[in-house]
Amino acid sequence: MSTPLADTCRQFIDYLRDVRQLSPHTLSNYSRDLASLQAFSTSRGKPSAEALQEVDIRDWVSQMHRRGLAGSSIQRSLSAARSLFNYLGRVSGIPRNPAASVQAPRKPRRLPKTLDADQVGHYLAFEDDGPTARRDRAIAELFYSSGLRLAELTAVNIDDIDRHSKLLTVTGKGKKTRTVPVGSAAIEAIDHWLELRPHSATDADAARALFTSNRGQRISVRNIQARLKLQGRKAGMRQDVHPHMLRHSFASHMLESSGDLRAVQELLGHANISTTQIYTHLDFQHLAKVYDAAHPRAKRRKQD
Repeated sequence: MSTPLADTCRQFIDYLRDVRQLSPHTLSNYSRDLASLQAFSTSRGKPSAEALQEVDIRDWVSQMHRRGLAGSSIQRSLSAARSLFNYLGRVSGIPRNPAASVQAPRKPRRLPKTLDADQVGHYLAFEDDGPTARRDRAIAELFYSSGLRLAELTAVNIDDIDRHSKLLTVTGKGKKTRTVPVGSAAIEAIDHWLELRPHSATDADAARALFTSNRGQRISVRNIQARLKLQGRKAGMRQDVHPHMLRHSFASHMLESSGDLRAVQELLGHANISTTQIYTHLDFQHLAKVYDAAHPRAKRRKQD
């Protein structure tokens, strides 16, 4: 007798949590994507994973596309389905994956938004000097100094930073750790924050955390997003500033200055260099603007 798809998905999520030890955020994404597959499967009268065929997965993808889901969201859902069927194949001994050859609709590649060096300097010029402002400046400086992901920064503990060598050990995607340099400006901002960081904490985790909220808890993802956005408005930025924009700016400026794609890949913690290569397109845009501004023939075309 076939196991209901809902039960199979629950077992898979338990495996991801207990064996793979994926983060709560990643588990939430898996659960949401697989819930979509369950709803579609039920509507087709196919309540088990074994009953689903490749044509069903293609129809599921088409349904998501018609509903206006972004290509990246559809790709993530497909990835979750592939992982589910791979897991089912291992535990049941049936190597069958109806999602293996199904592709999400392609969409135009959007380049990440970045700030130029002058904009970054303007953004990081915090006017206030109270505890909250010191913390927010240290957060922003660390994002731009080391190119951290948002989840990585929230997880940083005080002891993760070696101030003498100016190195930080971070835990990235898939529980992989890497060591990244921390710039002098970021070190100074962090030390400035630690001078006023409240010593009272709600629990042992908060006591270890480098960045805490006004309530004495480890600072949350939403709190950081809101604080960076607020600083952008205070600084008169024309666009909202978010954590990934500072990470993208770090990557773009590092690649522009060094030209070392492999080094930038290591610093960002990208598993595949193809992910890092998007910043070469940003660099090309910069070169194209320089060409248009400087080349005599380019100038002449604009004047015609």
